[in-house]
Order: sequence, then structure tokens, then C-alpha cells
Amino acid sequence: MHVTMDNARAAIDAARKKAVELNTQMCIAVVDSGANLKAFVRMDDAWVGSIDIAIKKAMTAVYFGMPTGEIGKLSQPGNSLYGIEHSNEGLITFPGGLPIVDEDGVLVGAIGVSGSAVENDHAVAEAGVKVVGVSDLPAHPWRT
Repeated sequence: MHVTMDNARAAIDAARKKAVELNTQMCIAVVDSGANLKAFVRMDDAWVGSIDIAIKKAMTAVYFGMPTGEIGKLSQPGNSLYGIEHSNEGLITFPGGLPIVDEDGVLVGAIGVSGSAVENDHAVAEAGVKVVGVSDLPAHPWRT
């Protein structure tokens, strides 16, 4: 199952509204469960470099079914996923990417946001997910 076009648009709209509240300009991407770009917006004056980062944050979140910030913690030197950011033609392992999980607990896509401090990126991504689902998957055996 994939995130619907209506849900992707709703997530983009809610995320954009939060970015405006934070007085920042963002790039916001939604991908489906296959990591294919479903919807994207680059707000006026958002950094061009944030286009790729937003898309890769969304892809990273859907590839691993977890927030990009969590992958970042696991990928620090000495940790179990050290170096993972070099896989899959480049991942982004800092906050701003969140899975989108439907009411049945199914991963249907992800949102990625870039353009500000990672705390703002994460808050804007959360606002986008909140209107279409949640960002937590049911427990996996490998999660601690």
C-alpha cells in the first residue's frame, strides 16, 4: 500500500503551514512506500541544496522504517550502523525524515524536510505526518 495523492498533498500543506509558523523556508518531499517521489514543494527562497536533502531524508526514513535522526544515532563511529549513509546512493542520517504509517500500522511512505536547523526540520516533518497518520511502526524484533 502507498500513501495516496490526497494524503501526500495534505502532509505537504500541513508541513508548509508549520514552516511558515516557524518563519523558515523549506523543501518538503513525500515518497511512497517504494521510496518513489509522490509530492514535493520548494517554498520561496528555500535553499536549492535542500531539494536533494529533503528527498533523501524521506527515502532514508522509508528504507529503514524509522526517523532519520534515529538512524543518525546508530550510525555514529563505533555504533552498529556506522557508515550506512554511504549505502543506497547516499542516505541522510540527521533529523527531518519520518515514516508515514497508516491506521493499520502499515508503512505507506515517508516525509522529508530540509531548509533550517534540524530541530525545525523535524518539527515540520512531524506536522506533515500528524495529519495523515503516525510515524511509529509496530515493534520489530531488531528494535531495542
